[in-house]
Amino acid sequence: MPSIQQLAMGETATVIGFRDESAYVERLKSLGLVRGTRFQVLRAAPLGDPIELRLRGFRLAIRAREADCLIIETEASSSAPRRPTS
Repeated sequence: MPSIQQLAMGETATVIGFRDESAYVERLKSLGLVRGTRFQVLRAAPLGDPIELRLRGFRLAIRAREADCLIIETEASSSAPRRPTS
């Protein structure tokens, strides 16, 4: 399963679950990242963190490492190259 850090700019994915049930997961859920939510990666800071997502009609910047608690499924990806992971 890919992580948010592995998604290319402009790529769309769907939240299908969570790796744990931490307080941060609850915070992400309260911000709209619940199971079934589609989001698009808009951009990332120069060093790759934070990452800006578009979901439910708004933009959300989250730390890439903290977003790794999301289990995601990618959709038909664009031809954009993937960012390297670190």
